[in-house]
Amino acid sequence: MRMKFNKSSQLLLVSAASLLAAGLVTACGTLTTDFVFVASSKAAGSNNYGEIDVFEINAVSGAMRQIPTSPFFSAGRNPVAEAVSSDNANLYVVNQDDNTIVQFGIGSDGKLYPQNTVNTPGIFPMAVAVSGSNLFVVDTYQPLPICSDAAPCSGSIGVFPIASAISKTPGEPGPAPVANGSLTYWPLSLPSSPSDVLEPTAINVLASGSYLYVTAYDATTGANYIFGFSVGSGGALSALSNGAPLLGGAPFATGTCPTAFVNAPYVAGTCPAAIASDSDLTGTYVYVTDSKNGTVHAYSAASGILTELSGSPYPAGNQPSAIAVDPKYPYAYVANAQDGTVSAYSISSGALSRIGTYDAGLQPVALGIDPSTHHFLFTVNFLGSDISNFELSSTAGTLINTQHSPYPANAQPTAVAAIPHRTQ
Repeated sequence: MRMKFNKSSQLLLVSAASLLAAGLVTACGTLTTDFVFVASSKAAGSNNYGEIDVFEINAVSGAMRQIPTSPFFSAGRNPVAEAVSSDNANLYVVNQDDNTIVQFGIGSDGKLYPQNTVNTPGIFPMAVAVSGSNLFVVDTYQPLPICSDAAPCSGSIGVFPIASAISKTPGEPGPAPVANGSLTYWPLSLPSSPSDVLEPTAINVLASGSYLYVTAYDATTGANYIFGFSVGSGGALSALSNGAPLLGGAPFATGTCPTAFVNAPYVAGTCPAAIASDSDLTGTYVYVTDSKNGTVHAYSAASGILTELSGSPYPAGNQPSAIAVDPKYPYAYVANAQDGTVSAYSISSGALSRIGTYDAGLQPVALGIDPSTHHFLFTVNFLGSDISNFELSSTAGTLINTQHSPYPANAQPTAVAAIPHRTQ
């Protein structure tokens, strides 16, 4: 049974540019290349909030250490997803049990300053993405009283504008999410079977910001799909393929998801467990992991429509739960939750070629690549309650554990995000 969420007051998501000078630069000077933010879902403190560990990465050795004031409370219960703003000045944390997104301003020393909170349009948010001036969130169900744990229905997508204003009247309610007619969200639906319950599993926006994709598990039939949307002015969504799932309406992979996945913990994943795309502004390729079959599917994304590449799917490990595509070098990496490993691939015209498999920690469920030098890759290990850090070869794509990896985090980490270290 999920914990009951409470409705906090809605506040405007804003940029915290004024906080850039709030913290002194104490992070080992120029030796710090990145700040890494790891959300841990284990309840802590009197409010049962989760926590956010803040690590700094040494540019020379890759060694990670928590900054002196870490960890920070997540300002909500059960944080499950994170994203940073395009200007790297804000961290957005999704708290599933409170149905909230909390915006933190990021100081120049990596410290977090809670700013504002909004409720998501639906119930139990589980994934988030930021593109330009828009934040996209996926809710497991549409809002009460339409849906609940006792009466589940399909999930939905909400869009919040990220405003540039930094001042507002205390207690002033924030604006509603971007409107979809009379709704404040875009419901997921299978046109051929509208009564099916579709549970979203992951979200991705192309680097161009033009198209958004959501993977979903059909809890009614056990099938799994990818839905596509074009992103219009102000973040409004328009369904591709007349609202039908992409790939001609066929499931994205053969077979159906096992029943055990339906009520699995967030970190266990489902069949289409993770989705990522390349950083090319033409938005050419999309990758989706299949947790049941242990594979990665690769698609071209011309005009937003997905076409599977020849040779896809590609083998991964057992229960691939997360994927990251290097924005600078032609490599992709997949975290395999059951194996405790990372699979590395080279990319050529979208196709994947396996480089090797590397040991991570216990149940890696999220991973990221350092945004400053693209020289380090890190995995968040849920059962290990730690974070592994690898040195990434820019010429071969191979991985080597950095000194003292893995590094301890708080219990049950679920998500990771990172920004370059600002020296000004």
